[in-house]
Amino acid sequence: MTWFAPVRSVAARRLTMRAFVVLFSFIASMVGAANAAADGSGTVTGTVTDQLGGAVTGATVALMRDGQTVAEGRTDGQGHFSMATADAGRYALQVDAAGFVVAHVDPFFVATGAKVPVNVTLSIGVAQVVVVTATAEAQPASQVAASVTVLDRRLLSDLAKPDVAEALRLVPGVNVVQVGGRGTAASLFVRGGTSAFNKVLIDGVPANDIGGVFDFGDVDTTGVERIEVLRNANSVLYGNDALTGVVALTTQRGRTRVPEATYSIDGGTLGTQRHDLSVGGATNRVDYFAAFSHFDTDNDVANNAYQRRTFASRLGFAAGSSTDISAVVRAGSSHIGLPNATSFYGVADDSTKKADAQMFSLEADTRVSPRLKTSLRYAVLHSDYHLTNPAPTGQYSDPFGFGGNYLGDQVTITGANGYSVSGRAILDYGGVYPQPFDATTTRHVVSGQANYRLRPAFNVAAGARIEHEYGVSQSSYDDPTAPPKTTRNNAGAFVEAQVGRRSLALTAGLAVDHNETYGVAVTPRLSGTAYLRKPSATSGLGETKLMFNAGTGIKAPTLSQELSSLFTVVKGTVAGVDPIGPERNTGFDVGVEQGVWRGRVRARASYFHNNFSDLIEYVSASALTKLAISQQAADASGFGAYVNSSSYRAQGVEVSADASVSHVNFMASYTFLDAKVTKSLSGGVLAPAVNPAFPNIQIGQYAPLVGARPFRRPINSGSLMARFVQGPFQVVLAGYFSGKQDDSTFLSDEFFGSSMLLPNHNLDAGFQKVDLSAAYTIHPRAKWYLSVENLLNQDYQAGAGFPALPATLRTGITVTVGGR
Repeated sequence: MTWFAPVRSVAARRLTMRAFVVLFSFIASMVGAANAAADGSGTVTGTVTDQLGGAVTGATVALMRDGQTVAEGRTDGQGHFSMATADAGRYALQVDAAGFVVAHVDPFFVATGAKVPVNVTLSIGVAQVVVVTATAEAQPASQVAASVTVLDRRLLSDLAKPDVAEALRLVPGVNVVQVGGRGTAASLFVRGGTSAFNKVLIDGVPANDIGGVFDFGDVDTTGVERIEVLRNANSVLYGNDALTGVVALTTQRGRTRVPEATYSIDGGTLGTQRHDLSVGGATNRVDYFAAFSHFDTDNDVANNAYQRRTFASRLGFAAGSSTDISAVVRAGSSHIGLPNATSFYGVADDSTKKADAQMFSLEADTRVSPRLKTSLRYAVLHSDYHLTNPAPTGQYSDPFGFGGNYLGDQVTITGANGYSVSGRAILDYGGVYPQPFDATTTRHVVSGQANYRLRPAFNVAAGARIEHEYGVSQSSYDDPTAPPKTTRNNAGAFVEAQVGRRSLALTAGLAVDHNETYGVAVTPRLSGTAYLRKPSATSGLGETKLMFNAGTGIKAPTLSQELSSLFTVVKGTVAGVDPIGPERNTGFDVGVEQGVWRGRVRARASYFHNNFSDLIEYVSASALTKLAISQQAADASGFGAYVNSSSYRAQGVEVSADASVSHVNFMASYTFLDAKVTKSLSGGVLAPAVNPAFPNIQIGQYAPLVGARPFRRPINSGSLMARFVQGPFQVVLAGYFSGKQDDSTFLSDEFFGSSMLLPNHNLDAGFQKVDLSAAYTIHPRAKWYLSVENLLNQDYQAGAGFPALPATLRTGITVTVGGR
């Protein structure tokens, strides 16, 4: 067994080799510098503030090394503290003050003669997390207006699930749709946006395919320190793809002086087994971490066995007295059988998919002065997948006598809306087999950013990035001598300002992006917070925080959309046709957050409104003239082309709460979503499908009709998580709840007719997925754990035609060696 799948393409091999050469050169230089470091004293200084940025006087600050307190002091009247270190090395801080939650600062390196600033924010009640995706500079959640949820390593461990997608179900305002068992495509819909409207960053590496598509079904929790989900448009900081939000995954860092190794092994129903091994530590200037996991399952239907391998590593180095350098390598490979929508065909297809990805990032963060911080990053992504349909599946049918297709079994399909159809749908089309499809994405990004604090309450940040994208996609129908491909050289720059005084804070930003496909796009953003009531450690009714966000987002076309756009198809033959443009979102949200019971409980409510415009859809040649496109261009397009011609809006209310009381932690959320298509040609507005069995109902076969809801966005959805800990025992109950949603069967009968279509409205039934996990600490270095998913054994389909897994069970043990 290799640690990750052999990389097939020459470009990928070169990329991987280049990343590892840089990484191992980096290791050698770090070790040499660490061994050359001389002992000597340094100084740790900083300011302790409350949630609103006010100074905390008399807070106890403990300077710690290897878990032991080596110095202790108190903050002065301005919240300042200063402590000398005995010699160079790694230190941590613990800060305590009456009425506040004890704060722990992760280990940091203090060099000889260095003066290291460490500012600490204390909170009342539920501990505040630091948010890194909402603004250019990391901020405590109490000072951020954006809707952000952070899932930390402890929560991921408590859930005992190997898939990041399962943890994302707990985030308010999102809908996770996985079409089948583990490893099948998992899409994330945020506040009504499509699954391609989210910027996905893995250790700062933009991980989306060209055009925003990202499959969460292949992402393992191995080595993941935290997951942060921003639910606002933020193309100011992130450029393309951040229409509805940002999902950022961060790999763990080593922290213990004595190396710590952890091994987990578990197994369960459906032939499931998992191995997870990690090792990490820190010494002087160097910290290191590496993890590997192997996951196997048969899933629940034929031809759906799944295997995944993941490798993650991070190396850090404290250079000089004020620079932190971090290198991350993450690689993964998977193989899965694709049975297709077995509920619609009654038989499993025999297609398979192999996928692998490699990511590398190198980042240097420097505190140039107490006022100025800079960050430089180089990031590389290479991903490719190979899908193969080796032979046609189903019964051959040739009703027209010019070459037939292959039908599934006779089935009866009943929707949650009460409508039902019976018949046989086309499962595989005729042609030459095997039928392969290959796709590759390679991306290089160089970015830099500077944050300058002009005054204690005024911060300015500016940054720029240069990006090179290369993509190839090729099916068996393409000319192998000229595979469809695209190369894009993109660039962007932004400026952002933050101003705040105690109970009022404002952030404004503006970005200019240039994409080689569509040209220039400008995106502004504005957000603010206001506290009507301040946090209180004595009052039953705590802080009242008002929040406001407004901004725009952009998304570049996918590779297939660009290559089949009207401009590309008719280029050179018809003048006056503009290049395909970016998809856009103009959105805002307003909300309130209320602290209760001395901060132990926090409740939030938000209203959000997104207006998605210039969306890209495939329009037939006969319909192109409806868009003021010349008849000459429509004729030159052949059958049709992709254009910016669709739009829809999504608005709703998001309510959530979390609490920490004694031995119980609790999270819950509810989202009401009102989404409606306002303009579309591909949805069937010109010629909607009509099933003869329902002659008075128009149906969108491949896309929703104008006036209807977008597919797979339920009106009502919610989540909950309750965690109970008593001594060595803990139990976690997690649930996700989805109401009915619009969808399509997407089927054609053997005559290419619509007799297998059902009305879109409320086609998919609502469902409840309730999971249970438990753990018992047998020994300080050994823990038994259990995970039961779909505890109620509910028979449901998150996407029409794709049955979800029944109740499944995994159990295993985790053993830790070393560490401190």
